[in-house]
Amino acid sequence: MAAVAERVFSGVQPTGNLHLGNYLGAIKRFVALQESHDCIYCVVDLHAITVWQDPEELKRHTREVTAAFIACGIDPTRHIVFNQSQVSGHAELAWIFNCVARMGWLNRMTQFKEKAGKDRENVSLGLFAYPSLMAADILLYKATHVPVGEDQKQHLELTRDIAQKFNVDFAASIAANGHGEGYFPLTEPLIAGPATRVMSLRDGSKKMSKSDPSDFSRINLTDDKEAIAGKVRKAKTDPEPLPSEEAGLKARPEADNLVGIYAALSDGTKQGVLDEYGGGQFSAFKAALVDLAVDKLGPIAGEMQRLMADTSAIDAILIDGAARARVIADQTIRDVKDIVGMVRG
Repeated sequence: MAAVAERVFSGVQPTGNLHLGNYLGAIKRFVALQESHDCIYCVVDLHAITVWQDPEELKRHTREVTAAFIACGIDPTRHIVFNQSQVSGHAELAWIFNCVARMGWLNRMTQFKEKAGKDRENVSLGLFAYPSLMAADILLYKATHVPVGEDQKQHLELTRDIAQKFNVDFAASIAANGHGEGYFPLTEPLIAGPATRVMSLRDGSKKMSKSDPSDFSRINLTDDKEAIAGKVRKAKTDPEPLPSEEAGLKARPEADNLVGIYAALSDGTKQGVLDEYGGGQFSAFKAALVDLAVDKLGPIAGEMQRLMADTSAIDAILIDGAARARVIADQTIRDVKDIVGMVRG
C-alpha cells in the first residue's frame, strides 16, 4: 500500500444487526475515504466484551461485520481490515494510557453514564475504561483522522487529551529517542454528511438502534429488497407536505430523518431533496425513497449472504489484515516502551 500523508482509523463493534444507521454513519464513509487516505478498519471485538457476549455469537458477528465491510465496497487488499483482538498492541497501549488518563476525564464520559444507567456499581470495569482502549486503537497507528458520529466526539476529544498529556509527560524522553517534540498526533474528527445520526423509522426522536424491539424501526443490512421497501413504506411521517426549505424540517423529526436518509443515499443534500420534492405529499417522496433504498441497499444483503457462506475466506482476510496491522502496531509499542522507560528485548 502506498504511503500517504493522512491515515484513517475506525472500528465497528461486532454486536449484531448492522443497520442503515451503521451504513450511513460509518461504513459508507469508510468506502469513500479509501480514495484519499491510508485506511485501517477494525472489528473491535475487545470493545464488544465490555458487556457479556455469547462466544459463538461473537465469532459470527465479527465475521458478519467483516462481510458488511466487503459487501459495501471496502477493499481489504488496498487497505487493512482486521479484528482488534488479533493485535496485542491494542491492549498493551490501552494499559499505558490507563496510567496517563485521569479518573476525572473518564467520569465525564456521557456515553458511560447512559449505558450504565443507575446500575453503575455493577457494570464492568471495561465499560468504564473503554474510552482509553479507544484512544489506544487510534493512536497505535498514529491515525491523523477518525470518522466519528456526533455521539463519539467526546471520546475523540479524550483521545486528543491522552495524546497531549503523553507528549507533555514524556517530552524529554520523546526527544531523546529521536521523535521530535511530540510522539502521538492530535487526531482530528471527520464529521460530514446529511445523515451522520440516523433516527428510528418509528420515532424520529430516537436514534436507530438494533436494540429497539420493533424491527420496523430500522433497516438491517441483511434485509432483502422486499423488507427494505416495506419498512420505508411504513416509516412514520406527519400529515403535512414536505417543506421547500430545510428550516421547515426543524420541528418535524420524522420528515427530517427521511429527507436526511434520502440525501445521504443519493450523495446529495437535504436542501437538494427539498428542491425536488418540497411542497409535495409524502406518498410521492416515499415511493422515490423506496426505489433509492432498494437500489442502494438491496445488493449489500445478497453479497453479505454470499460472503458468510464461506467463513474461511473471511477469516483469511482478518488474519492477513492483522498481520499487516501488527507491523505498524509493533513499531509503536517498541517506541512507547523506549519512551516510557521499559526494558525490552
